[in-house]
Amino acid sequence: MYAQMVKSTGEGLKSREEMSPEERHFQDRIDAGEKIEPKDWMPEGYRKTLIRQIGQHAHSEIVGQLPEGNWITRAPTLERKAILLAKVQDEAGHGLYLYCAAETLGVSRDDLTEQLLSGKMKYSSIFNYPTLNWADIGAVGWLVDGAAIMNQVPLQRTSFGPYSRAMIRICKEESFHQRQGYDLMMKMAQGTPEQKRMAQDALNRFWYPSLMMFGPSDKESVHSAQSMAWKIKINTNDELRQKFVDQTVPQAEYLGLTVPDPDLKWNEARGHYDFSEPDWSEFFAVLKGNGPCNHDRLEARRRAWDDGAWFRDGLMAHAAKHSGRVAAE
Repeated sequence: MYAQMVKSTGEGLKSREEMSPEERHFQDRIDAGEKIEPKDWMPEGYRKTLIRQIGQHAHSEIVGQLPEGNWITRAPTLERKAILLAKVQDEAGHGLYLYCAAETLGVSRDDLTEQLLSGKMKYSSIFNYPTLNWADIGAVGWLVDGAAIMNQVPLQRTSFGPYSRAMIRICKEESFHQRQGYDLMMKMAQGTPEQKRMAQDALNRFWYPSLMMFGPSDKESVHSAQSMAWKIKINTNDELRQKFVDQTVPQAEYLGLTVPDPDLKWNEARGHYDFSEPDWSEFFAVLKGNGPCNHDRLEARRRAWDDGAWFRDGLMAHAAKHSGRVAAE
């Protein structure tokens, strides 16, 4: 998913006896499959967890434009340029949908952006890796968007109404992104020997960062337990990572590419692939700001925010002027 290491209340999962009457009623609604709307009563921990998760998700959609936007002017054909332009535009729209969903919880886009630029809020670790050649654009669509879809499809059933509804449209568009990425990889894999080597190199570099997108194992995490009880989160990280591997390995085999994991094998007894864990020390280093592109990504967002200040000020001045006219009437 595009949200990683999202903490909830910082407390353990409460039993019904420990809940207040309001909390018990709220949990009953969740258990019954009802959607929670912005004006409904909700625990403060639920609201804060959603702000962190949706905010991180929104930031990831916006920052995720950067590694792909870098290749728009260098796309090999006009068709590929148009496809990539449409994809990057979609990602901007996804960010806006999600910022709108977060705003219903009482936080502004300005607040969320300031938290991102100050380091208080993160974006997905995957976007701190560079796109070095054209095949990387295919790998991003196939693997990165594929991993995102794996988690985002269940989020259509998340308990918070605005988030759930935003995910319905986002998932439709992400499915297109994944398919165009796989199509690009297929063209590369079936092309010249050099193009196939580029496709294999892209798979080699993006395989483990894509597995990291689901976050570390959360079997013992009190934060995940609470998020799942509130149905903010639907599946565990390990369940989603396994599903992603099971789906993606046959796709790689069809392309004639090799997943860069010597321990990868089908386990007949489990009905799943056995695979190697990513290097979690690398994951945490990237989250702390020590990835290949952390500095560049944040600088790009900071520059865009500062350069756009005049426009935001103009919009606010126009809105104030318009409100004054309406009041005078």
